[in-house]
This record gives sequence, C-alpha cells and structure tokens, in this order.
Amino acid sequence: MTAVPVSVRRLDAVTSAAIDGLADVLLDCVDGGASVSFMHPLTRERAVSFWRGVAAGVDTGERALIVAKIGDRIVGTVQLVLAQPENQPHRADLAKMLVHHAARRRGVGEALLQEAERVALDCGKTLLVLDTASPDAERLYTRAGWVACGAVPDYALLPQGGYCQTTFFYRRLGR
Repeated sequence: MTAVPVSVRRLDAVTSAAIDGLADVLLDCVDGGASVSFMHPLTRERAVSFWRGVAAGVDTGERALIVAKIGDRIVGTVQLVLAQPENQPHRADLAKMLVHHAARRRGVGEALLQEAERVALDCGKTLLVLDTASPDAERLYTRAGWVACGAVPDYALLPQGGYCQTTFFYRRLGR
C-alpha cells in the first residue's frame, strides 16, 4: 500500500473550517456504523454542535484535540480529556478516535495515536485509558502497546441499533 503524506497536529484553537471538517469525519464514521456515542441518522447540526462543545473544552484546556490532514482535508481526529478528578492528575482519557473511511489503513490512526501519546506526556499525563467497540481499533491499540483490561457485553448501542461489546484499554507512558 502506498504511503499517504499525512500531517498530524494538536489544534490550539478550533476554527469554523475545522469544525466543518471534523463534522464530516464524524458523520462518515456514524454512517459507517461506528459506535461513537451517536445514533443514526446523525444530523449535520448535531455533529457541528458536538464539535463546538469540544472546541469550548479546547479553549479552557480541559481537552486536547488532535487532527490528521491529507492536504487541507481533515481525515481523522482524536481527543485527550485532560480534566480529571483531583486524585487523578496523572491520567487522561483518549476519546473519539475517528478516521474517515477513505483514509483508513493508511497509517492515519497510528499517527494520531502516536501524537496523542506525545501530547499527553507534554501535558504531564503518564496514564491513558480508552474504550472501544471496534475490532479494527482493538488491533491498532494492541499493536501500539496498549493493554486490554476487560470487555463489557451490551455496553452501548450501534448507530443503527443493537448492542455492542466495549473493550477497555490502558497505556502507561514515560516509564
């Protein structure tokens, strides 16, 4: 498979253009059946509203938002939820790892994950946790050194309905 030039970076501020691109990725993932907290059909307005909320979290420093681009087009994203309870200042949640279907199996997810781990360390986080309902994502996380610590059946609904299992992972950083 030919390598695709992907640029990955943390956004310090989220523009309207970025929100539009992020909404495109979210809509594509939900349309494709990804269990990422939304039911099908997901409206563009709901997707944009979600990303505006994320942008507010970026503005307050509660979240780190990382995007992957091919050219000028956002093709993937992941978040770090940095705001945690006071007894967990060393931890962050990895959330909403999304890659547009047209950019999958090209190293985008791996690049996003590597950047998220780098950003987490820069933010003083040494433990990351996540949950996923995607077997493809499970393979990516396992290859990257994440540890599966259990699965919960019927944890969430798939976008078109029906229950799905969710697997929880963690990764220690900087040790």
